[in-house]
Amino acid sequence: MKARTLRAWSWVHKWSSLVSTAFLLMLCVTGLPLVFTHEIEHVLMEKAWTPADPGGPGLNLDQVLGVALARKPGEVPAFMSFDEDRPVVNVTSVHPDGKEGVYSFQPIDQTSGDPAPPVAGHPVTEFLLQLHTDMFLGLPGMLFLGAMGVLLIAALASGVVLYAPFMRRLPFGTVRTRRQARTRWLDYHNMLGVVTLAWVLVVGATGVVNTLATPIIDYWKDTALKALTQAYDSPVAPGQHSSLQAAVDKARAALPGMQLQFVAFPGSAYSTDHHYAVFFRGDTPLTAHLTTPALIDARSGNLAAVAPLPWYVKALSLSQPLHFGDYGGLPLKILWALLDIAAIVILGSGLYLWLAKRKAGA
Repeated sequence: MKARTLRAWSWVHKWSSLVSTAFLLMLCVTGLPLVFTHEIEHVLMEKAWTPADPGGPGLNLDQVLGVALARKPGEVPAFMSFDEDRPVVNVTSVHPDGKEGVYSFQPIDQTSGDPAPPVAGHPVTEFLLQLHTDMFLGLPGMLFLGAMGVLLIAALASGVVLYAPFMRRLPFGTVRTRRQARTRWLDYHNMLGVVTLAWVLVVGATGVVNTLATPIIDYWKDTALKALTQAYDSPVAPGQHSSLQAAVDKARAALPGMQLQFVAFPGSAYSTDHHYAVFFRGDTPLTAHLTTPALIDARSGNLAAVAPLPWYVKALSLSQPLHFGDYGGLPLKILWALLDIAAIVILGSGLYLWLAKRKAGA
């Protein structure tokens, strides 16, 4: 490689790393406990609980929704989700004139309508997730962190290009432990960088995709779902909604063999202003993260369409759990955590090497 080309790649590696290092360190540090979110919340929040009437007929979804909205007067429903291992329906509502992103979340015992203890959402993990996702800045924060992810990918690519010429005289993975500290850390930095390259690239790329969640969903609604809204002259007001239970039953009949995951109400992020979007998922570790919505006309209750998600929304659906290693249970999460620690060492050693080089130059 020519010296001029080498200097150009070295410049790309240095500045793409330096500009993004502080934010990437924050993402790695906050991401480490988030890998174990389910386990942490299971220990901190789960309480012994039994439904009020385990053998009873239970409330239908319209009754559950009525109970939830009666406790939050003035709010309108946004989402409804369902616990897998207990008869609990989670209703998320929002005030029409409230602050954007502020929701009310109510787990409700479907056998009685009584409040049920939540199984997720500990304040510590919620704080870390918000910091990790958008630094409490909303969409601008998400897009900024996405840009830092792009710089990470540039640093990885340039690091791979530079690895061969810098390490050509040494066996792979060599760490010169008897040399001065700067040389040792350079070897650690290079070795860990190459060994974890594929993982860092996967986590970095999925992180970038996750930061684009809002534009991706908006594009999906403006393109794939736009044809379904052309027949309507105005949004459907909450008082005009048809039966929710009937809508879910009709959607279930249109997608037999799939598991009900959640319902997005008209006007929410994952639906149109005119439809219930009833989402179903598969029952394998992979297909559990691939959803298919059935759109039900919120006025008439008729099936409007079964709308398989386009590739870019599927990519978003797969990126979110893959980013945190939420596919293979606890063993995969432990591996993710160890690789995250390695990434922290890489970032820290890179910053140390830059500071040591400046000090030596001075």
